[in-house]
Amino acid sequence: MKSEFPLDNPTPRAHTALLTSTPRGAAAGRRIARQQFATWGVNSLSPEAYQSALLIVAELAANASIHGRVPGRGFELALSLTTVRRSRTSVLRIEVSDPRGDRQPVLPSAGGCPGESCSGRGLTLVDALADRWGTVPREPNSKTVWAELDLAPVHADVL
Repeated sequence: MKSEFPLDNPTPRAHTALLTSTPRGAAAGRRIARQQFATWGVNSLSPEAYQSALLIVAELAANASIHGRVPGRGFELALSLTTVRRSRTSVLRIEVSDPRGDRQPVLPSAGGCPGESCSGRGLTLVDALADRWGTVPREPNSKTVWAELDLAPVHADVL
């Protein structure tokens, strides 16, 4: 897990969606993220981070619908884009909250997944693509898995 750092601008652009804990809900989360990132201009501001963010959303939404599933309860996708004024960069934050606080994501050890029989490779992808990621507890008995991507510096007229 990588650590968080405080942001200068406490009011990010944000979007939240409640989704069903099914493959259809995970797919809807991917579509919502793609549309929201395009609305914020992330695809043109930082094309590489845009692609990474889409992969992170796909993995975290799939994990929530498979490993974080509780019958009758969904998961929440929260996206935010915050500007760090000192460095003129933006931070894209992806959060996926599910009702299984008792099941924490674990990054597999190196060489821990032989062959095709093991799951858990997705968190390795999240760890490689995100600048920071981690989990926080959420009441009652839920958790949020978050990932952050630092975007390219923005021009003064965007701030």
